[in-house]
Amino acid sequence: MSVKVVVTGGAGFIGAHLTRALLAAGTEVVVIDDLSTGAVSNLAGLPVELVIGSVTDRSLVEEACTGAGSIVHLAARPSVERSLLDPMATHTVNATGTLTVLGVAQRAETHVIVASSSSVYGGAGPLPRAEDAPTLPRSPYAASKLAAEGYALAYQAGFGLPVLAVRLFNVFGPYQSVGHAYAAVVPTFIDAALAGRPLTVHGDGRQTRDFTYVTGVAGMLCDAAIRRVSHPRPINIAFGTRTDLLTVIGELERIVGRRLSVHHGAPRTGDVRDSQADAATMRTLFPDATGLDLAAALEATVAWYADRTGAAPSTTGAGAVPSAPAAERP
Repeated sequence: MSVKVVVTGGAGFIGAHLTRALLAAGTEVVVIDDLSTGAVSNLAGLPVELVIGSVTDRSLVEEACTGAGSIVHLAARPSVERSLLDPMATHTVNATGTLTVLGVAQRAETHVIVASSSSVYGGAGPLPRAEDAPTLPRSPYAASKLAAEGYALAYQAGFGLPVLAVRLFNVFGPYQSVGHAYAAVVPTFIDAALAGRPLTVHGDGRQTRDFTYVTGVAGMLCDAAIRRVSHPRPINIAFGTRTDLLTVIGELERIVGRRLSVHHGAPRTGDVRDSQADAATMRTLFPDATGLDLAAALEATVAWYADRTGAAPSTTGAGAVPSAPAAERP
C-alpha cells in the first residue's frame, strides 16, 4: 500500500516539482491549492487529487489529509512587496494557515514539513548563515515565515508532533511564474531577456543570493516526506553558494548569446543585501543530496521558458558572449 502525502501549494512552482518527485517515488499525492499563485496546468496529466481551497479552511484541510503519512506545507502568500502592502493578508495565510495545518496534523498524528524562508535572517549575522544565527525579519513576509516555523517547532515540543521546518533560499527553475509585479528575480530576468526587454535591477546588482535549482530542493522534500524526517531546529535547504545579480546577468548573456540591456532602479524596501546558507545540517540529514551548478541550472531554466514562449535562445559555446562585462556594470 502506497504512502499518502498531502502537498499544500502543490500547484505552485516548487509544489509541481515535488509532486512529480513524490509520484516517481510511488506515493499517493493529494494537492491542496487555492490557485492564487499556482496553476492547474502545472499538474496537467499527473495522477493526483487536486483539492481547490485555502489552508485556512480547517474542514477542507482535515478531509484532504485523512490517512496521510506526511504533509508538506508549501502554501503561502509570497513576496516581500505584497506583505508591505497588506501585512494582515500575509499573516493570515502564512501564519494562521500554518497553524491550521499543524492543528490538523496534531489531531491525526501526521508528520509535517513546513516551508520557511531565508528571509527570516534579515541582515543579521555573518555569512554563511547557520540555523542558530540571529533572526531579524525586515518585512511582514519574513515575520510571518518566522512565526510559521516557530509554531511548527512549538507543536513538536509541546505535542510531540514530528516536524521539519525548512528555510528555503532563492529557489528557481521551470514552472516559476512570471508576468506579474511580484515575480522572483530569475524568471523575471529570463522573461525579459527572451523578450528583448531591459532587465530591471533594484540597486547596484551586487547583492548576493544562494540560488538553488528546484529539483534538488524537491528531491530533499520528497525524501523527508517519505522518511518522515524531523529535527528540533529549522534547517537551511541550500548548497551554500553565493552569487551576485550581475553574475546571473552575465550567465544569461552567455546563454542567449548577446548583450542584455540593464536598467538600475532604487533598492526595494525590505530586501536583504546578502544571503548564503550554511549547509552543514542539511548535508547531515540528506547526505546524498546534490545540486546543479548555476550555469547548468540557468541553461535548463532558460530552455524551459524558451520552449514555453516560442523564443529561441542561442546555445552556449562558440559565439556566446562572455559573462565578465556584466560584472563591470555600475
